[in-house]
Amino acid sequence: MSATAMPAAQHLPDSRYAWVRLAITMLFMTVGSSGMYVVSVMLPAVQAEFGATRADASLPYTLLLLGFGIGGVLMGKLADRFGIMWALLLGAAGLTAGYVGSAMVGGIFAFGLVQGLLVGLLGSSCAFAPLVADTTLWFVRRRGIAVAMCASGNYIAGAVWPPIVQHFIETVGWRQTYVGMGLFCGGCMVLLALFMRARSPASGAVPAGSAPSKAPAPDAKPFGLSPGSAQAWLCVAGLACCVAMSMPQVHIVAYCTDLGLGAARGAQMLSVMLAFGIASRLISGVICDRIGGLRTLLLGSVLQCLALMLFLPFDGLVPLFVVSALFGLFQGGIVPSYAIIVREHFPAHEAGARVGTVIMCTLFGMALGGWMSGKVFDLTGSYQAAFINGIGWNLLNMSIAFGLLMRTRRIGRLATA
Repeated sequence: MSATAMPAAQHLPDSRYAWVRLAITMLFMTVGSSGMYVVSVMLPAVQAEFGATRADASLPYTLLLLGFGIGGVLMGKLADRFGIMWALLLGAAGLTAGYVGSAMVGGIFAFGLVQGLLVGLLGSSCAFAPLVADTTLWFVRRRGIAVAMCASGNYIAGAVWPPIVQHFIETVGWRQTYVGMGLFCGGCMVLLALFMRARSPASGAVPAGSAPSKAPAPDAKPFGLSPGSAQAWLCVAGLACCVAMSMPQVHIVAYCTDLGLGAARGAQMLSVMLAFGIASRLISGVICDRIGGLRTLLLGSVLQCLALMLFLPFDGLVPLFVVSALFGLFQGGIVPSYAIIVREHFPAHEAGARVGTVIMCTLFGMALGGWMSGKVFDLTGSYQAAFINGIGWNLLNMSIAFGLLMRTRRIGRLATA
């Protein structure tokens, strides 16, 4: 019997199979999400070879994130129709072609197109939003920690790949590094995708003894708003928080180079930042199961703003390592909280499309923030103004999260009364 024909009773939410599948999902995301972090480490070498400005050198990352976001929605729809395995196999082919193609280009704009279309749209996009949405359907009682563990695969990629890539850039060159990564990552993704053949349980299928889903009825008004308005506010919040988040993640290597600390130290800082982000996502998952998605989002936003402020007064090696670690620890749980918010406030059968849309906006925020920070640097000659710009966007995210939380509490009080 084919996997798509298996009865739902064989694989239920919160089952042993669900946890095994989660482990495979994390491995796939660790490999497939590498494109987001490789391009940041490549930035100084690519900029030097092509003689590009900092803003132009940031453009490939922006295009990659735009493709990543749009591709996440497209890959999610493909997974809904044919099963996630086929979306993952397409992503493996796209990422391999993107990495090898990146090694063959002759200019910064061609490099950016390859990053956006192949690495982003057809490659790495399969390795985040579709997998997060898929994970929400396999868990009910431990949805918060499961989604956090799934999303941590993205940060494991950020912790593992930068120092490896920097080593090979220094020893064999950035072009040869891209070819090697294309062959390695593509092969691993194909093998892992074959273990993801089984389809997700139908929305609302809860095993005996499990707690019922907290998703509201289809006619519920999230936060007291129309579903479209509620979705729009979450999208703006996701965009704003990730414009702020992108400043250290995209430019820490270039920032350390400008300070005279060296690209290798910057790659190590990025690795430390994202390693602490893994811990943050796991801790936030536990917190989210206790206090809910909105409160977790607000907590992460406040702490991320604090970490961004700490970048302003410090530019020494040790202080920057400490602040990078704090930044990773404070902000890691923000993006996964959106998936939980969607499942808490929207109908379950809409989760895939709505999670994919919000995550697409967070990726647009990363893309916009990566380019914007480079542009601010070109205009001012300093990253101080870029950090201040990020803090401003972070305050917008905080205000939206606080406003939605207040609306939810007011609705709760009225219901109780």
